Amino acid sequence: MNETERSPQGFEEQLLRDLTAHVAHRAEMASAARPAGRRTRFLRGWRLAGTFGLAVTLTAGALVAQTISVGDQPPPTASASEIFHLAADAARQQPELTARPDQYVFTEYLVTIRDLPDSGPYQTTRSQLWQSAGGVAYTQGRYRPESDPNGWGELKVLRMGDAADPTKELDAFQPPAYHGDLPSDPDELLRYLRENPVDLHLPEGADEEALYGDESMAYTTARSMVRGGYVPPRALAALFEVLAREPGAVVISGDVVDAAGRHGVAIRMPGVIGGNQDLIFDRDSHVFLGTRGSVVRNGKESLSDAVALLRIAIVDRPGQLP
Repeated sequence: MNETERSPQGFEEQLLRDLTAHVAHRAEMASAARPAGRRTRFLRGWRLAGTFGLAVTLTAGALVAQTISVGDQPPPTASASEIFHLAADAARQQPELTARPDQYVFTEYLVTIRDLPDSGPYQTTRSQLWQSAGGVAYTQGRYRPESDPNGWGELKVLRMGDAADPTKELDAFQPPAYHGDLPSDPDELLRYLRENPVDLHLPEGADEEALYGDESMAYTTARSMVRGGYVPPRALAALFEVLAREPGAVVISGDVVDAAGRHGVAIRMPGVIGGNQDLIFDRDSHVFLGTRGSVVRNGKESLSDAVALLRIAIVDRPGQLP
């Protein structure tokens, strides 16, 4: 089995004060309970379908400004494109994992979420997923409250939901979680993404031609691959190089949110309907850390979910740990 490691960092974000207080309090408890000198592994992971739906990019209009300022903090010195290029350099330094079609991509992550704005306190859950590397079996997963180390639930089969009927699950297997066939050249990868868009599982009556034919669909597909499954280092670097070309991405200034308590820099992606979607990178190493999603209602923005990607490995069966 193969596994890669990342170092934990800290957390603060002006825009979402209530989430900051929640995570800061949890981080203090975890720090007090953690043995001295222990390293925690933080790696790339997967977003659970249904709970963290794919944000559909419909438009990608270019913006004049390359940065967005939060509060009174100074704007960042790097543009979104520059940060993506640095993230590509960091991706190339990662060790490469290999998988057979019959194996599984294991991922673990922390999720801080609440159902609706003003619906109560945020909840933080630790989740583990086993996705079929070759797309030949259903994904399986288990979860526990982050506050209860012994609170793991049973391992369950997770099927994709039917966009036309929220109460129905699809019988089809999830796509392969091991993206070993992606081109490592950005130009070739962009052509591949245009020809192989991610399946949005659109409800009946949706304008599929308009959605899948939009130029921004390639970037939507790229982001879905960054967030889900395992992408080998050179192909992951190419994905970031492709995203560096997307018009309209802006950098959130200041110290931004990571659900695991790590300092990062966030890039806000364009064209998300009814909210915002941010990709978070380590402020120093520019390793990809996770995502942050928010909703905007009545002119007010509030966090919907923050996902910290903890670790990833290749294993032989569901339930097996690295």
